Amino acid sequence: MYHRGAEPIPAAASRESARAREILNHRKRATMPEPQNFKNHTRFDPIWHFFIAPLLLLNIVVGIVYLVRHWPFHMHLFLWVILMSVVLLMAVGKARAHSITVQDRLIRLEEQLRMKALLSAEDYARAEALTADQLIGLRFASDAELPGLVKKTLDQNLTRKQIKELIVSWRPDYLRV
Repeated sequence: MYHRGAEPIPAAASRESARAREILNHRKRATMPEPQNFKNHTRFDPIWHFFIAPLLLLNIVVGIVYLVRHWPFHMHLFLWVILMSVVLLMAVGKARAHSITVQDRLIRLEEQLRMKALLSAEDYARAEALTADQLIGLRFASDAELPGLVKKTLDQNLTRKQIKELIVSWRPDYLRV
């Protein structure tokens, strides 16, 4: 093998680079998510679910413990710590709820556009009656099974969970917040 300077690359370096490419390809395959389905589609955000939220809750508990153990000394200070801990938890939770609401609105729009392309005019007009929750459930349905699922959802007034359980060919969503 030759590079720009037309000097031969030693065979050992060539083998090492081939080995490095093989390792990188293996890592890419190993990190590919498993196919998504009803049983594994929920997603935890480890930083939020296992670090931030528990610490914010622990902060409230610690404030209450200090208030009780040191009553009536510094009562106002500990009440203030508890109040600010609750406010902080609510503010972070509200910010998270806002991002999920925005994502739900985008999913609703995406599904309306997808249905407009896949459904007949009369089925699309009927699909206007779908709730946002039902549209969010339908986002996992493949293009082939979407028309049938829309009809079934409208006829039986299915919930998000019921819709997801009926999906055979799952369309994954790995980007959920």
